[in-house]
Amino acid sequence: MVTIGGVEYEMLLTTRATKQIAGRYGGLENLGEKLMKAENFEMALDEIVWLITLLCNQPILVHNLKHPEDKKPELTADEVELLTSPMELTDYKDAIMEAMYRGTKRNVESEPEGKNTAAG
Repeated sequence: MVTIGGVEYEMLLTTRATKQIAGRYGGLENLGEKLMKAENFEMALDEIVWLITLLCNQPILVHNLKHPEDKKPELTADEVELLTSPMELTDYKDAIMEAMYRGTKRNVESEPEGKNTAAG
């Protein structure tokens, strides 16, 4: 969870987000390296804002898919830029890493569902 402009947002790594990250960075494994090698501070901030926006919008998109009658507005990069400080963005690094870890773990753990349902 991160707080942007007084509103809490959950970060979620979905298959769609993974595809977008792969398209931008060439894969999840390249993400950290790309962020660390950003040519300048402005470029690094742009990448972090993009990533925060992407991950925060995944739960909103899931909600909107499941509840078309109660759609929530997506977070925009402009909102993230205007409602956060650069220090907050660096603090969100841990939340980004946690979302990435949980997302990849979720994908790995979802494979043996047949075993869980048979045992349950």
